Amino acid sequence: MAAPAARRCCLGWDFSTQQVKVVAVDSNLNVFYEKSVQFDRDVPEFGTQGGVHVHEDGLTVTSPVLMWVQALDIVLKTMKASGFDFSQVIALSGAGQQHGSVYWKAGASRTLASLSPDLLLRQQLEACFSVGDSPVWMDSSSTEQCRQLEAATGGAQALSRLTGSRAYERFTGNQIAKIYQQNPEAYSHTERISLVSSFAASLFLGSYCPIDYSDGSGMNLLQIHDKAWSPACLHACAPHLEDKLGQPVPSHAVVGAISPYYVQRYGFHPECKVVAFTGDNPASLAGMQLAEGDIAVSLGTSDTLFLWLQEPRPSLEGHIFCNPVDPQHYMALLCFKNGSLMRERIRDESAFCSWDEFSKALRTTEMGNGGNLGFYFDVMEITPEIVGRHRFNAEGQEVSAFPRDVEIRALIEGQFMAKRIHAEGLGYRVMSKTKILATGGASHNRDILQVLADVFGAPVYVTDTANSACVGSAYRAFHGLATGPDAPFAEIVKLAPRPRLAATPAPGAAQVYEALLLRYAKLEQRILSQTRGPSE
Repeated sequence: MAAPAARRCCLGWDFSTQQVKVVAVDSNLNVFYEKSVQFDRDVPEFGTQGGVHVHEDGLTVTSPVLMWVQALDIVLKTMKASGFDFSQVIALSGAGQQHGSVYWKAGASRTLASLSPDLLLRQQLEACFSVGDSPVWMDSSSTEQCRQLEAATGGAQALSRLTGSRAYERFTGNQIAKIYQQNPEAYSHTERISLVSSFAASLFLGSYCPIDYSDGSGMNLLQIHDKAWSPACLHACAPHLEDKLGQPVPSHAVVGAISPYYVQRYGFHPECKVVAFTGDNPASLAGMQLAEGDIAVSLGTSDTLFLWLQEPRPSLEGHIFCNPVDPQHYMALLCFKNGSLMRERIRDESAFCSWDEFSKALRTTEMGNGGNLGFYFDVMEITPEIVGRHRFNAEGQEVSAFPRDVEIRALIEGQFMAKRIHAEGLGYRVMSKTKILATGGASHNRDILQVLADVFGAPVYVTDTANSACVGSAYRAFHGLATGPDAPFAEIVKLAPRPRLAATPAPGAAQVYEALLLRYAKLEQRILSQTRGPSE
C-alpha cells in the first residue's frame, strides 16, 4: 500500500459497537485516508458477536474493554506500517457508541501518565479496569434501577425535564447504579468512570478526559439546561459519583495535547491537540453538517431522526441532548423500530416484491391518499408504543384492508406523519430555511423522498454518511482548533462536500397535510387509548 501523501490534517475516530475506525481529513475537508478494525473478525480472541457478549439472561450485554484497546493498537500499527505521516496531524477527536461505560481501577491514572513507547497499550493497561466487561447500549438489565431513579426525582416526566430523557435501561446512570448495587467491591475500587467516548479520548491524552456535554446528556445524570451533574440523580445512583465522573466540558473543548507515548512511538507532533470526544449520534449530526432548524432522517432497519432544537420540550419519548457544535442549542433523537423491514413487507405484499411497482404506486396515488390513513407496526413501536396494523378510511372508520396502491401510500405517508408529529412534540418547528437530510437505504428511492418533502413541507437533500461519526469527529477537531469558543461550526465546514437536492414539496402539499396531520395525531391517540385500556 502506497504511503498517503503528507498533508496537515485532523483525525476523526469512531469507537462503535462493531469496530474502531479512523479517517484523516485535510484542511480542505477532503477525506484522504481511512482504516478500520472489525472486532469479530480482527480480534476474534475476545469471542464477540456483533462486537458484544449477550449474557444468559438475554438482558445483559457487554463488551470487553481491552478489545477496544487492542483494536486501537492494531489501527495505529497498520497506519504506521503504511507510511502514514503522524507528524502532520494537528488535532484529533472522536466518537464512541453512546451509553457504554468504562470503570478505571484505582491507580490506573498513574499507568496512563507513564506509558512506555516500547510496549503496546494492551500490554500496559491490562490491569487498569475494575470492571472488565463494559455495559453497552444494548443492555436492558437495569429496569429496577430506572424505577428507583424516577422515584427519587419526582417521576419520569420530571426526570426528562431535568436530564432530557426519562429513565432508560441503557443510560449510564442506571448502569452505574446496577454495578454499585450488585458489585460494590468493584465500584469501591473504581477511581474514574468514563463513557466510551471519554475513555477513548483518555487513551490519547494520557490522563482522564472529561465527559463532554453532548454525550454526557445521554446518562440520565446531566442537567441539560445548566450543563452540570444533577445532585439528585447522582445521589440516587451511587455514592461519591461526582468525584468518579469529573466535571463535564463543552463538546468543542481542547482537553490537552497528545500523550508523549504517541509522539515517541508513532511520530505524532507534540503539539497535536485532543478535542473532547462525544457520542456517535452527536458526532453524526456534525458529520451531516446539520444547522439550526435542520432535520436528519436515517431510513434504515430502524428509522432515526436527529433534530436541531433551540427550545426543546423534553417528554416521555425521544431524547434531548446538548448540541455538540453549538453549546447554546440542543439536539433531539427519535427512533422508530418499524423502518425498512416494514417497508419491505408492504412491498412484498402489495407491489409484487418490486421497488419499481412500489414507486409507481406512490407516483400514481394522490397526496393525502383520499383521506385514507394507516399505522403499520409489525413489532412493538418505540414512538408511539403501538403494535399491529390499523387502517382508517376518510370517514375515520377502521377498515380491514386497502387497495394495493392505497396501502403503499398509507404506509409511507403514515411513517412520515408520525415522524413530524413526534418531532414537533419535542419542540421542533419547520421553518422557511429548514432542510431535511436523508440517509440510509430508502433515501435512494426518489418517490419515497418526495412524500417526505411533501409531509414536512421542506426540501430533502441526500448525503453519503457511511462514515458520518468519523468524519464529524474530524470536523469537530477543526472546530476545536478554531480561535475562540464562539467560532460557528458552519464556517468550519463550508468547504465540506455539500448534500445534493433530491426533492422539493409539491404545490399544495402544505394544505393537504395540515389537516391530515391533525387527524393522524388524533387517531394515534385513539389507538393508544384502546391498547392501554381505561385503567392506564
